[in-house]
Amino acid sequence: MFNFPKDLYTDVRIEDVYETKIIYAMGEIEESKIRSYKAAFIRIFDGERWYYSSTSNIENIQKEIDSLSSYAKPNEKINENPIVAKFQTNVENLIKFKDNDVAKIGIDEKQNLLKEYFPILKENELIKLWKTIYVDKKTNKEFYSSKGAKVLYDTQVVGLSIKMQFVQDEKRFSESFQKSSNNFDDIKSKTEECKSYIKKCKDFLLNSQAVEPGKYTVILSPLAAGVFAHESFGHKSESDFMIGDETMKKEWAIGKKVGSNILSIVDDGNVSGSGYIPFDDEGTKAEKTYLIKDGILSGRLHSGTTAYYLEEELTGNARAINFEYEPIVRMTTTYIETGNKTKDELFSEVKDGIYIETIKHGSGMSTFTIAPSLAYYIKNGKIAEPVNISVVTGNVMETLNEIDGLSDEVEILCFILGGCGKMEQFPLPVGFGGPFVRVKNLNVQ
Repeated sequence: MFNFPKDLYTDVRIEDVYETKIIYAMGEIEESKIRSYKAAFIRIFDGERWYYSSTSNIENIQKEIDSLSSYAKPNEKINENPIVAKFQTNVENLIKFKDNDVAKIGIDEKQNLLKEYFPILKENELIKLWKTIYVDKKTNKEFYSSKGAKVLYDTQVVGLSIKMQFVQDEKRFSESFQKSSNNFDDIKSKTEECKSYIKKCKDFLLNSQAVEPGKYTVILSPLAAGVFAHESFGHKSESDFMIGDETMKKEWAIGKKVGSNILSIVDDGNVSGSGYIPFDDEGTKAEKTYLIKDGILSGRLHSGTTAYYLEEELTGNARAINFEYEPIVRMTTTYIETGNKTKDELFSEVKDGIYIETIKHGSGMSTFTIAPSLAYYIKNGKIAEPVNISVVTGNVMETLNEIDGLSDEVEILCFILGGCGKMEQFPLPVGFGGPFVRVKNLNVQ
């Protein structure tokens, strides 16, 4: 397809993107946009230096290759270079969403999906501000390399978000009802579920009280557990931060005990959802990578470069947010694996604790922070009255060892708004989740 220059490593990533965004604010159209483009990212490596280029005119790809090659130094042993030697030469066509392509669904049908929620939102006297958002994105990707890789695959995510602000006198509470999937049909007919969620939010607004600060046993929902796994440990597993740092290499040595014996954390680009990416942007096939296995540090996430420097295997985690950027080490879908307790058993063993159902945001490296949204006391093994919590914090390593219970089912969350940020590359679609996770001795304020 391309004339790759001799004695240089070259790869080309082509992205064919279709996306929709529709926003209604208080029932009035604020934005209704369809966007599509086809563009490419090209890079060349001579064994010493990388050369990059991007273009929104795919007819110019060969010109870009030729131009970049003029800056590089030919290296007749380039394929023996240890980084180049790491790169896979997959040849595969993996088109998954041809029969349910969101690009084939009319804009009117997408708008009408949001309009179904208008009566529900208008009739509730406590909802003072609301906004409905629909987003979809379909991407066909092609990857070619001078080593012989030739990969074609697609990704797709579609979803809606109902943002609501509840007000009663001086009390205010903001929450979102969200549904997202890889398929449009999966987010249809959710109005009754939205009504139930609004009722829960109304109860929280009217009846929640400030938490009594202290240390509690906390049960995290799959959403909260997924955020914890992503923010507190997933980023630590992105191996590029270890390059050249001998102290960090020793601190994060594979085989080290880092968590409870029942804890296993996985990253896997093969999992359906917003983190689904069967090949990364270096053409590497996605792998199920155990970051923690039974409490032991078992792996980390890699690009070709980091896999070489740390003498480990590729994992399929070299990702870029779009054609304008080079791939760097990023997560895909990161989740905690199941335990052996039912959800009911997990709660029944807690006399006095906290249940976190939804969150506003979370962050963490050495110390993690979760700002809960919907949260409840647990009393005598049952979910009790709603409680307002500003923040839940803890030391990451201590908290990993304080996990003493996991439910026996995993929920993977899919998202259409926001994403993961790293350096200047934001937002990158990712997924996360887990079972219900019980943690002792967390600071709750």
